Amino acid sequence: MKNESLKFNSLPGTHNATGAEKGKVRRILGIDPGLANTGFGIIDSCRGQYRMVSYGVIETNPSQSLGERLLTIHSRLQAVIDEFKPSESCMEALFFAKNVTSAISVAEAKGVVTLCLAQNVIPLSEYKPNQIKKAVTGTASADKNLVEKYVQLLLKLEVKPEPDHSADALACALCHLHNSI
Repeated sequence: MKNESLKFNSLPGTHNATGAEKGKVRRILGIDPGLANTGFGIIDSCRGQYRMVSYGVIETNPSQSLGERLLTIHSRLQAVIDEFKPSESCMEALFFAKNVTSAISVAEAKGVVTLCLAQNVIPLSEYKPNQIKKAVTGTASADKNLVEKYVQLLLKLEVKPEPDHSADALACALCHLHNSI
């Protein structure tokens, strides 16, 4: 989904924008990694204001081999990077999970995402789930629904971003903005 209502001019392809220079647009790519669904959200920030540019989910087919699924994540993320030209990126850090199989598949997807970003020389920051929740809602114990509502409110969206993987990616991008001013 794209947001065409601009409050400031977007400068796609601004690879050296660090936010230190006044008037420069920072384009942040937030990522919620996963093997079945990798969420992405892109936010522009300029002079203390921000807006949602696009968001979505990269889905993989469970009937495909692991290698094919990881290649799908890489190629579709590369297409997102080619289209939106982010200058910075951030991703939810992997945390210990009860389901080891699920944690391993998320780690593999995370590795492919990290590789793709490195190939494109896009700096990557990582944030723990509690950091993201606190940055967006003010409380580290927020549930998914509250995070989605705050993402909608902060980005002035008419509806909550769906699916939840894309909302999580947008929340990660907001967290990055709040932590890297």
